[in-house]
Amino acid sequence: MGKTADLTAVQKAIIDTLKQEGKTQKEISERIGCSQSAVSRHLSGKSVGRKKCGRKRCTTRRGDRTLRKIGEKDRFQTLGDLRKQWTESGVETSRATVYRRVQEMGYRCRIPQVKPLLNQKQRQKRLTWATEKQHWTVAQWSKVLFSDESKFWRKTGEREMPKCLKSSVKYPQSVMVWGAVSAAVNAASYQEILEHFMLPSAEKLYGDEDFIFQHDLAPAHSAKTTGKWFTDHGITVLNWPANSPDLNPIENLWDIVKRKLRDARPNTLDELKAAIEASWASITPQQCHRLIASMPRRIEAVISAKGFPTKY
Repeated sequence: MGKTADLTAVQKAIIDTLKQEGKTQKEISERIGCSQSAVSRHLSGKSVGRKKCGRKRCTTRRGDRTLRKIGEKDRFQTLGDLRKQWTESGVETSRATVYRRVQEMGYRCRIPQVKPLLNQKQRQKRLTWATEKQHWTVAQWSKVLFSDESKFWRKTGEREMPKCLKSSVKYPQSVMVWGAVSAAVNAASYQEILEHFMLPSAEKLYGDEDFIFQHDLAPAHSAKTTGKWFTDHGITVLNWPANSPDLNPIENLWDIVKRKLRDARPNTLDELKAAIEASWASITPQQCHRLIASMPRRIEAVISAKGFPTKY
């Protein structure tokens, strides 16, 4: 009959009603399925809930708030570090308790994302840059020829390493890929790549229309001779904040290619080059269009983060 269970609000209401109808305590207890003593305690006003079972909580709310502040100061602390600082603040507890409190606060152990290190000056430049481009439309971003380079590793023993495979994206009609393989890229070799690969691609993409070229601040890109090359060819270069791969949609394309290469497992340089080209060919124009269309959101994300790295 549930003699030890607490009465529910519904049961209490039924007891009161049946009592008013003149029912005895025995009749009421049989009617609602509880002990007669429970009915008696309720009617006499002595009905109380059972005391909570289990061990008493060993930390206070104030102590828990202190632990939260300690954890938020440095997210890379271990449980041992948290426990030590918590103890120093006056809360003596076990490592297991620290773990439970951290879990209760919603924190979980995660592998941190790797983001470029940004100093205050670089963050301010990113924020200023994003603010200036805040009102650019997708159509304006489609006039930007984005570029980037990425390394694709291979087995030890091969003579060369592909280091400079660059691509350009146009919205919304087509996508072109241009690249070269080199042991190193300096200003002179970079200008040769621009001359023999970028210019023909830009001509196919834009024809006689003006476009803006984007590249990062790598030494070969920011060299004076490279700047002169762009001036001589009448090409506008988009000013670009340092350490900002999250602003370049090409980075997402590299991720797609590298994921596809994990299954290819090339063993030679030729196989690697063929696998890269095949991966590029499998990227659809729709994927490129979506990345270009993400530029306004990337800009807003930088502004919201006050120049710090974003999720992109």
